[in-house]
Amino acid sequence: MKKTLLAVSIAIAGLGFTANAIANEEIIWTCSESKQFKTSGTTEKIRIIWEAKSYELARQTSLPGSLRYKNTDSGHDLVVLGNKAMLFNIKAGVRLADFCQTAEMKSGKLPYLFAGAEPFVPN
Repeated sequence: MKKTLLAVSIAIAGLGFTANAIANEEIIWTCSESKQFKTSGTTEKIRIIWEAKSYELARQTSLPGSLRYKNTDSGHDLVVLGNKAMLFNIKAGVRLADFCQTAEMKSGKLPYLFAGAEPFVPN
């Protein structure tokens, strides 16, 4: 019984460490027109670094198969699909970056933000 509890405790502790490591790791997104930004965080709240400035974006309700993060104060709005992301400034009404991908997305994997989120179902 004690061995089982110890094993479960170690497994849970390991999961917590992994989640924190991912939350703190900066992921680089490369976009068309040689643009790029970085993100860190979880599926619920991310920090984005765009043009040397940092913004906190909270997850919003979105269509199935997509994730959306928004900061209404700054106007930054990140829409993440299975194969690309787009960054907007909804205050200015402009698309800041298009066809953005992480290294894992370029190899055909889903973006890390989908970990623990609703499953992406391609058409």
